[in-house]
Amino acid sequence: MNEKHDDQLTVAALQMSSTTDKERNFEVAEGLIRQAAGRGAELVGLPELWSCHGRESAYRENAEPVPGPTTDFLAKLARELGVWIVGGSIVESGPEEGRMSNTSTVLSPEGELAAVYRKIHLFDVKAPDREYLESGTISPGKEVVVCEAPPVTLGLSVCYDVRFPELYRALADRGADLLSVPAAFTLQTGKDHWDLLLRARAVENQAFVLAPAQWGQKEDGRWTYGRSAVIDPWGTPLAVCPDSDGLALATLDLAYLSRLRREFPALENRVLGTSGSRQTVRV
Repeated sequence: MNEKHDDQLTVAALQMSSTTDKERNFEVAEGLIRQAAGRGAELVGLPELWSCHGRESAYRENAEPVPGPTTDFLAKLARELGVWIVGGSIVESGPEEGRMSNTSTVLSPEGELAAVYRKIHLFDVKAPDREYLESGTISPGKEVVVCEAPPVTLGLSVCYDVRFPELYRALADRGADLLSVPAAFTLQTGKDHWDLLLRARAVENQAFVLAPAQWGQKEDGRWTYGRSAVIDPWGTPLAVCPDSDGLALATLDLAYLSRLRREFPALENRVLGTSGSRQTVRV
């Protein structure tokens, strides 16, 4: 098991170009997780829909319960390697026929299912090249989820969630100091907004961001942006993955985070959205 430190945590944001071949995706994921652990990672994050990505019919065919085979697979690796694994997201079969969830899980170093988060904000967008309607098959989650993963409190989200800052403020209010953003950003939006949004969520919540991502062209024709990253609370990228399968590895300085929040107490200075009030003048 990797040695733990009270004031630092080494994390890895994995990058994959997943297909509808689940067995192949598992092999790639396992190789990257082992590589990350071998390089000292204590917490490893997978991308959105890492176990199956490409066609709606494939999502239906590969939907499974949580806990289930995929969480069992990740739990075994977490236990063997002694690492936290943030399971990106998978398609979870739901109780309602034809409806599923885009679900992120966290596995502890003991192999226990420590947290489950179901994506709240669904990607319903008319892009220049095509229309995306995630809500056609996916049911939105309803719960804000944080998970204690010592020495950090982990706040969970998935992809399109990153455009909704109120979710991340809710995570910060619950103590999150590391925000997980597994994603499969489109190339069109990613090239302009991915880095911008990740850095904004880090700065405004004074938190580290772990952002594992899909990259490359998918079986349905669309391109995903990639650039998996680890961002610090000042908005500085600590590591970014190039356009290939791989990982962004960085050591989080938690003493720096504590000092930043103490010396620049933006979260404490907040008035709107707290129990305090401020008069609004309309002109």
